[in-house]
Amino acid sequence: MPQNKSYFQKADMYDYLSNCYKYTDPNKYITYYKKHLKYRQLAEQSISETRLPEQNGVYKPALIRLIHASIDASEVDIYVNSIRVLKAFPYKEVSTYLPLPAGKYQIDIYPAGNMVSTVLSRKVVIEDGKVYSLIFSGQAKNLKWLAVEGQLFVPRGEAKLRFIHLSNDTPTVDIAVKDRDVIFSNVSYRKATSYLGLSPMNIDLEVRIAGSHNIALPMPEVQLEMNNIYTILLIGSLTDGSELEALMTLG
Repeated sequence: MPQNKSYFQKADMYDYLSNCYKYTDPNKYITYYKKHLKYRQLAEQSISETRLPEQNGVYKPALIRLIHASIDASEVDIYVNSIRVLKAFPYKEVSTYLPLPAGKYQIDIYPAGNMVSTVLSRKVVIEDGKVYSLIFSGQAKNLKWLAVEGQLFVPRGEAKLRFIHLSNDTPTVDIAVKDRDVIFSNVSYRKATSYLGLSPMNIDLEVRIAGSHNIALPMPEVQLEMNNIYTILLIGSLTDGSELEALMTLG
């Protein structure tokens, strides 16, 4: 058994034990929870320390993160090559970046605490040194998968911004400065724009129905700080009574 898988299993075991004593024995709860944290850290460290073939003296793992953008999929557990890496992962959550060697990976998503059948299962191929956001969106009964490459470099003193459309019942949109020009045009569902280099600023943006001035979502006081890269994700629903939202992340 790979060492990192063993660590994850021990972390799960101590997590279970800590919850058993959460309300009956505070000392045992704390003891088991500390062990859970210990093995969780060891598991993540063992993955991040996987060595890759050397390229010009530098090891360059790929970085992946996962984003839960399905409004009705509830919490999920996510497995990478049969190793659980995220537990009870909720809607609107963005994971930290996980370093992985280049290669092919099986990613399975289950309802939290239930491994009977997946809600989504995909194989992904990642390359050395690249950065990926792996996103699932849409309705729980018909989840859609989107893998988007990212960037980590921004010229000093500048900022970068891109937009990803993840609301399945919202038509094609434009992203514009409030009452002014469009900066990203005709962005359809499950499409990502390129990054746009910008000066650091605080700015009011709005999501418009493409080709019109009809505002689907105002985005006031968007803060773009120097030396940072940002992604704005359009999530939620425009028509079913749920809230349409803009989720802003670094990267």
